[in-house]
Amino acid sequence: MNLEQLLEHVKNNERIARNITHWERIPPREAIYEELPGSTDARIRNALKRKGIHRLYSHQARAVAEVASGKNIVVVTPTASGKTMCYNIPVLDAIVKDEESRALFIFPTKALAQDQLAELHELITMAGVQVKTYTYDGDTPQTARKAIRQAGHIVITNPDMLHSGILPHHTKWTKLFENLKFIVIDEIHHYRGVFGSHMANVMRRLKRICDFYGSKPQFICCSATIANPGELASRITGAEVVVIDNNGAPSGGKHFIFYNPPVVNRELGIRRSSVLEARQLAELFVRNSIQTIIFTRSRLIVEVLVTYLKDIFSKSLRGANSIRGYRGGYLPNQRREIERGMRSGEITGIVATNALELGIDIGSLETCIMCGYPGTISSTWQQAGRAGRKNSMSAAVLVASSSPIDQYIINHPEYFFGKSPENGLINPDNLVILLSHIKCAAFELPFTDEEKFGVETTMEILAFLEESKILRHVGSKWYWMSEAFPADEISLRSASNENFVVIDTTTPDRRVIGECCRFSAPMLLHEEAIYLHEGQQYQVEKLDFEEKKAYVRQVDVDYYTDANLAVDLKVIDVFREEMKGDILKCTGEVMVTSLVTMFKKIKFYTHENIGSGPVRLPETTMHTTSYWVGFPEEIPGGMTQTDIQNGLLGLSNIIPNASTMYLMCDPKDIRVVYQVKSTFTGRPTIYIYDNYPGGVGFSDKLYEINAEIFKTAANMIKDCVCETGCPSCVGPLEEFSGGGNPKETTLKLINMVLEADL
Repeated sequence: MNLEQLLEHVKNNERIARNITHWERIPPREAIYEELPGSTDARIRNALKRKGIHRLYSHQARAVAEVASGKNIVVVTPTASGKTMCYNIPVLDAIVKDEESRALFIFPTKALAQDQLAELHELITMAGVQVKTYTYDGDTPQTARKAIRQAGHIVITNPDMLHSGILPHHTKWTKLFENLKFIVIDEIHHYRGVFGSHMANVMRRLKRICDFYGSKPQFICCSATIANPGELASRITGAEVVVIDNNGAPSGGKHFIFYNPPVVNRELGIRRSSVLEARQLAELFVRNSIQTIIFTRSRLIVEVLVTYLKDIFSKSLRGANSIRGYRGGYLPNQRREIERGMRSGEITGIVATNALELGIDIGSLETCIMCGYPGTISSTWQQAGRAGRKNSMSAAVLVASSSPIDQYIINHPEYFFGKSPENGLINPDNLVILLSHIKCAAFELPFTDEEKFGVETTMEILAFLEESKILRHVGSKWYWMSEAFPADEISLRSASNENFVVIDTTTPDRRVIGECCRFSAPMLLHEEAIYLHEGQQYQVEKLDFEEKKAYVRQVDVDYYTDANLAVDLKVIDVFREEMKGDILKCTGEVMVTSLVTMFKKIKFYTHENIGSGPVRLPETTMHTTSYWVGFPEEIPGGMTQTDIQNGLLGLSNIIPNASTMYLMCDPKDIRVVYQVKSTFTGRPTIYIYDNYPGGVGFSDKLYEINAEIFKTAANMIKDCVCETGCPSCVGPLEEFSGGGNPKETTLKLINMVLEADL
């Protein structure tokens, strides 16, 4: 069956059709064209014609015109709308007119950079011009690096290499920095939270070096659809930007299907597993030779689904190799091999995390299945856009989990298909992040007494570093005096640069099969954990915290593991405070102590709990920012202590999900702790904190949109089909104490906040 026939079969299959809550048919879209500006070099115009491009889409033409007038821009259009031309055309045009001009292209991943290099090379070759273009990343051979530094007109890199391999060695890049005309930042919506806060500081350092060499580059940014593209691009670049969102690209028709797994226990509101439903749908498409990508929310679920699908197809003609996984932690060569397999059609089904959300070329897929809501409207459209990239008809299926945010989205298609309400948030002035980059900036160039590195308190920070014997103040300048290389101490993508490597001890060669970040290691790599990689189970034999190594061996078991985390929180300082009626709301600094206490063994397919065990690892502490709400000690309406505890527990389950609708973050980026009698406020209090050292701005935003968050939480609870509470609203009933109605008690607390906010 082809895709159209299969979709007709889906529509007529009663078992599938009754779970479809919405079927959106997005019609094909005609292109809106404009002429290429006459000032563009004839060689580039001819190259575009040879590629079949005789006119530009409306957003491309406007981008070229705005860049020509000297503006910084951010282009905001959907996946596969030709954003690449918005920077390739003006950059190449500037270089062929002045061969001294230089450009720096920054992509969030090495794979995406390699992809863009191939496209740029094709255009340069067709134009017959001498524009030397190179990627400069961790894979660039040492022998080629000197030539790139001297001769590269366009240097393609990623934020990590710019941070640690280019800026600290700027004296070797004199030619680039003296003549830098353009800085291109693609996928700028990707730079949010910690990564975005680091990126803004890397840009501060880059602009500081450009000032030193006398260049004033223009910024060309590209973004997926978010609520604040102009604000985010401006905060990252430190410059005013023009937003270009007049999308003129054509698109093929798309069927967007919302699928809600059936309720298996109405009273408890329990639905069939989204993983098992996604597996059935994926099997249907793959069996009919329709190339399909299945996105999941976590590395663990990638491996669980790969295991299930390999089992299904291991005895078929296609074989288990037609199903592959793709996620962070796979080694680069393995990723490239999987990408080639997708392009060639050798792989029919790929299960991936959002590592494949970005525009890496993996060929023309027909169907995208999302196992669980990706967390933001922007990410959902990015993932759905991986299918049908050649203007052909495609399908996207969103399979909801039982989480409150999934259930809200799946039952409110009008919210999803409306304008994106999500904000990309960063906090470049987070003291932990800022201090690290001021060290790097001082290593690169001495600070002067008048300099401001984005904040008014720059001199105080420099004085602190002098006290710490890191800087030395001589005359009117601050010089680096430490022997350490500061960039090595910073990981841009996490709050810690301490990655753990996973070593397979099954064979004598003890090969490294993957890696894991410092904060996930206690949850995923504790002793006796089952670590899944490409559908193969490994049991963790030993976790060496000192050496940051986990030793695993292959096993064949019918379960996987999931760990429990215990958290304690103490308030250190209050930044903002407001009393409305009897409700207290605050933001401030907190210290969070975390300890992994135990793990559960969960059986494949049935997902039942078949055992547990203790985890003996040291606790970790983190200073971060939090937003908290305090309720009166005596709550009216006869609520008992048990009711209050149940209400706070219900809030702690629903609030993170409601918050992520506005914050453009993963529910794991914010965490919640409640205290029936807070040691700080003396009241029943719920704390929502940023799950990163120093915080990244989520708490401040929550403080400002307090009422919207609680209104959305109330709607999520009211819309739920359960009677007294379930995983789709306030949480599983077995978590609550006593015999009351957790839905009602949670709603009472929410209504108190909303009434006080009027």
